[in-house]
Amino acid sequence: MGKKLSAEFFGTFWLVFGGCGSAIFAAAFPDLGIGFVGVALAFGLTVLTMAYAVGHISGGHFNPAVTLGLIAGGRFPAKEAIPYIVAQVIGGIAAATCLWLIATGRAGFDATASGFAANGYGEHSPAQYSLMAALIAEIILTAFFLIVIHGATDKRAPAGFAPIAIGLTLTLIHLISIPITNTSVNPARSTAVAIFQGTWALQQLWMFWVAPIIGAIIGGLIYRTLLESK
Repeated sequence: MGKKLSAEFFGTFWLVFGGCGSAIFAAAFPDLGIGFVGVALAFGLTVLTMAYAVGHISGGHFNPAVTLGLIAGGRFPAKEAIPYIVAQVIGGIAAATCLWLIATGRAGFDATASGFAANGYGEHSPAQYSLMAALIAEIILTAFFLIVIHGATDKRAPAGFAPIAIGLTLTLIHLISIPITNTSVNPARSTAVAIFQGTWALQQLWMFWVAPIIGAIIGGLIYRTLLESK
């Protein structure tokens, strides 16, 4: 279990550091040519690389919603959920702490004013989408994320390609929903940066736990009941 939790810690750390880091640093400078497409690719690549690096140790969840969705799909024991989720959240916070330490090395940086890559809805949505729109998007996208995860890791699926399918799916999810919520589908990622944004991101954080978890459970149940071969 210690090795599994370490893998989840480092996997989630890399996801937040790489994905949110690309939004905080690179995308903040349009002249560099890195927009939200680059951020979407960064999130996909972090999952792909760490799934190959440590996925064989812990299963490569790196996301509380994924852990709970795999439980719903019958792929993961419920008794291990809390340690996994704790490791994921701590890994995300550790990464956000490092991002904050680096970002404050630039004169005038303000995590609260910049948003610090936090997720939001309403006036804090990148394109001003409502709470209902954000809720629907996060549920649907997380549900399909879990369907892909279950399918790509099914014994009937081609061996060795699951990280590629999962990484590409996460990239697509970000391309769809960065304008809507800045893309969560991962409560650990949302929590990590919300702590440093410190104001509206913490107030809206509840939605980025509730919606991804609901979506993940739906996705896990869909695969288990309708798609999985018994």
